Amino acid sequence: MIATLRGIEGMWLEWQRQLRGGLRRLQEKSYPLYEATGRFRVYESDVVPGILQTAEYSAAILEIAAAFYQAETDIKAAVAARMERQHYLYRGDRKFAFVLESRTLSTVFGSRDVMLGQLDRLLAVMALPSVSLGIIPPQAVRRLWPGEGFWIFDDQLVKIETTSAGIKVTQPREIALFEKAFKLLQGQAVYGREARHLVNDAIVTLQHL
Repeated sequence: MIATLRGIEGMWLEWQRQLRGGLRRLQEKSYPLYEATGRFRVYESDVVPGILQTAEYSAAILEIAAAFYQAETDIKAAVAARMERQHYLYRGDRKFAFVLESRTLSTVFGSRDVMLGQLDRLLAVMALPSVSLGIIPPQAVRRLWPGEGFWIFDDQLVKIETTSAGIKVTQPREIALFEKAFKLLQGQAVYGREARHLVNDAIVTLQHL
């Protein structure tokens, strides 16, 4: 029972505890995991994944987190640490599959100009050979509900972020469920020209606000 409780504590990591060392340290803690992972599968329903963020978009997100959790406000250092993670998009033979809900394109963080820069960044990363980026259109007939964002690292670990805590999933049968969910979400997404069209539509809409 003690071992089980310790395992549960390791799965459920409260943000208030994780942020005691500051936002920069939290970003840096993920480096070894990224280094060890060859295949990333990422679903996000509300925000652009950190590894695809511009510095300005990232700063806006981290400023919200710092204020909400009353964390140490080392924003500039935390942004630099998050930007450092983006090197993994270009290193080795890692593969990244992203699926985003269309509302990530129209949910504005920072300012209109910050969001326009972020959308332009998405168009750029779509051209990377290591990246597959799909977007689920708003009119798609759902085969799975929009849910919490999650990251699958190879077939060994799933990470989910909730309002109160980050969750680590290592149980194989639970990982299999997230893999099933990701495959269904991938099937609802559009890619290539259609995905770029959605991003460009979002850019035009923002430019006219």
